[in-house]
Amino acid sequence: MAVLSGLIRVMERAARKAGGRLRRDFGEIEHLQVSRKGPADFVSKADMRAERTLYDELSQARPDWGFVLEEAGIVEGDPTKPRWIIDPLDGTSNFLHGMPHFAISIAVQEPRLDGSGWGDVTAACIYQPITDETFWAEKSRGAWLHDARLRVSSRSRLSEALIATGIPFQGAGDPAEWMKIYGAIGPEVAGIRRFGAASLDLAWVAAGRFDGFWETGLKDWDTAAGCLLIREAGGFVSDYRGRTEPIHAQQVLAANDSLHSKLHKLLAGALKA
Repeated sequence: MAVLSGLIRVMERAARKAGGRLRRDFGEIEHLQVSRKGPADFVSKADMRAERTLYDELSQARPDWGFVLEEAGIVEGDPTKPRWIIDPLDGTSNFLHGMPHFAISIAVQEPRLDGSGWGDVTAACIYQPITDETFWAEKSRGAWLHDARLRVSSRSRLSEALIATGIPFQGAGDPAEWMKIYGAIGPEVAGIRRFGAASLDLAWVAAGRFDGFWETGLKDWDTAAGCLLIREAGGFVSDYRGRTEPIHAQQVLAANDSLHSKLHKLLAGALKA
């Protein structure tokens, strides 16, 4: 059984408090005020309320840490201390359409020791308010769902693999590139799924529910927690060239080691064509 550290307890407590408010808002979605940031990029009062709750809770617990927030942007803290990377409502479109598949994502990123910027993500929490599932990880301590250890899928055959992705939509992504990749991967695998919340897709790869994931054009707050979860669950995360960084956003390819190499070969071949 996992013993939650003080940091993970702080993150889970904040996520549960914000998640409780999202559950209430989800029951009243027809009354929410919604605005647009872009062609198909919605923000509701639920996003802003959840973000404010997370900010208040986490800044009270760690008053000198900075923030990277989806709605409010960057809030500078002590540059020698870690910072929070937060998505208060990943899966906004699902939420606004009454689909119970969305999450809160919180990650902790450490400053580089040489002062040259930001380095490793060392703690992660992804909370699904509707199912009351808390996926969490700490560097070198593994990945967990509540107190159950997570491991990525052990499947090695593409023909048995269920792969998640994000499909380009109005104003976001490269449909032509996505179609090339889908054309290469789709015929080789057991199925492709698009559920609309990247943080949960990544958490589900860590839990072995999905066998792999690819997407482009995400943001740090979409993937920071999920990348750590997968790595701590024994998986591999890279960009489309196979390079590894603490956070992957613009290009994400994730799976277990065996499937990752096979998916990467298909993906790279598609983009060369």
